Amino acid sequence: MTTLKNIAKAVLPFAILSGLVQFLSGRDILNPYWVQIFQLACVVAISALGLNLIYGFTGLFSLGHAAFYGVGAYTAALLTKQYMGAYGEQAFFATGAVFLCSLLAGGVAAALLACLVGLPTLRLTSDYLGIATLGFGVIMKVVFDNADSLVPQLGGARGMTGIQRLTSIPWAVAALVAAILVIRNLVHSSYGRALIAIREDEIASAAMGIDTFRYKVIGFTTGCAFAGVAGGLYAHLYTFLHPSTFDFLKSFDVLMIVVIGGLGNLTGTLVASFVWVFLLEGMRVALPPEYIEFRWVLIPLLLIVTMLIRPRGLFGIREFPLLRGKVYR
Repeated sequence: MTTLKNIAKAVLPFAILSGLVQFLSGRDILNPYWVQIFQLACVVAISALGLNLIYGFTGLFSLGHAAFYGVGAYTAALLTKQYMGAYGEQAFFATGAVFLCSLLAGGVAAALLACLVGLPTLRLTSDYLGIATLGFGVIMKVVFDNADSLVPQLGGARGMTGIQRLTSIPWAVAALVAAILVIRNLVHSSYGRALIAIREDEIASAAMGIDTFRYKVIGFTTGCAFAGVAGGLYAHLYTFLHPSTFDFLKSFDVLMIVVIGGLGNLTGTLVASFVWVFLLEGMRVALPPEYIEFRWVLIPLLLIVTMLIRPRGLFGIREFPLLRGKVYR
């Protein structure tokens, strides 16, 4: 009975949210543009949840998140370009299976790379780790620019084209709900408590017998895996990839979402992700064309105001009931 209840709790948010957006889209209340923006918000939320696990819960200051996002995007896009045609575009289940496998492969590729990067760099702390991951982001931008010399299908600085549009409302919402459930269960498990202990005081955690380095690698790798999955969804949403999309400066966008939402707060990260994406696009529509770039002035002002008024983020320590641990419900 408990298992059935847990399955129902997992499926219900997916069914309600996906059905609501599908209904609004079918009734022409939401036009295709805003439906696409909704899907982008789901993708950004998955990536931000991954960074929140790394920085918010584990306390690892990472500035290379966009690079892992890009690794997942290029990996998933390359796999679908290679194998999708082999099953025929009309084979729905085969198409869905290939897409699912490509998303998982994107997450695995990002996780493996994160593990390789993390083994030497996670011995650093605080700002030094931030600088190391920032350097990794710059390296990966150069790799993406010149990737066509190794794999011509990746397109290099010209960008990667010919990617099928496979990301839809059910896929985006299902991936977001799965990410929420996995991270929620992780942070409320013994592993999650070890990560939080490391964030609060690494020396005290080590004195209590926690293998701090191993847990930091686990937290960093898991968070980057979510960035890889989000990248795969992004690639099949916009069907075009360019290295500038994964520039190290894009890592600051996700970092700002996590900080505005509140470090170590899942509810805040979710709300901030959707507010961030819809606010940017809303200003693109509302502002006159000659003032569109001013939104990049308004957003940092919003961050400053949020930090002055709500220094612990939008929600502080409060969480939606579904996202709390059992002892707090």
